[in-house]
Amino acid sequence: MSNTPIELKGSSFTLSVVHLHEAKPEVIRQALEDKIAQAPAFLKHAPVVVNISSLDNVTQWKPLQQAISATGLRIMGVSGCKNPALKAEIELVGIPLLTEGKEKAVRAAPVEPPAPAPIATPVTKTRLIDTPVRSGQRIYAPNCDLIVTSHVSAGAELIADGNIHIYGMMRGRALAGASGDREAQIFCTHLAAELVSIAGVYWLSENITADYYGKAVRLRLDEAALAIEPLN
Repeated sequence: MSNTPIELKGSSFTLSVVHLHEAKPEVIRQALEDKIAQAPAFLKHAPVVVNISSLDNVTQWKPLQQAISATGLRIMGVSGCKNPALKAEIELVGIPLLTEGKEKAVRAAPVEPPAPAPIATPVTKTRLIDTPVRSGQRIYAPNCDLIVTSHVSAGAELIADGNIHIYGMMRGRALAGASGDREAQIFCTHLAAELVSIAGVYWLSENITADYYGKAVRLRLDEAALAIEPLN
């Protein structure tokens, strides 16, 4: 047992990012409520980051915060803010200002030249689960693929930064490419999922046509939409 009362450790979490393209609070609230109604198990009371990079003319944060919070979403941070006065208002209410990975930090007169951009490391590892995944379980495979050789019950959740393979009945939720990899895919021998998602683009069970329900399938992104095909 540690002698210190606290311990700091690095970790990672998957958060949805709400990109705002409209500044009217009532419009934002209605749009979010419609989205939540489509996937309540996935989005209800979900922690989110709010990206406001498209809202150049916004000068007040409180109306936007109230509109988002009224839907039940929990704001963990704000990204894409370019207005210094708006940044100060956001910080004043205690919400962190975040920089997403694809954004470039602005530096004034750096003393040293910036370090070269890191080279993306391909996913080479795999997390293997040989036991059934029960309702309420959540399994996350960071920076790698996830393989499940048994059944996945309704209410269970599989999350992977890479591909997801399920060699059994899939009744839960599968979220591949969780860190934004749009090349990730989902392979399943018996698809009956509550939700499938690749890089944040998702389908609910009713989006899966009868031709593919309960069948062996492969899901991938085609442009900005999910595509499904038989797994031969």
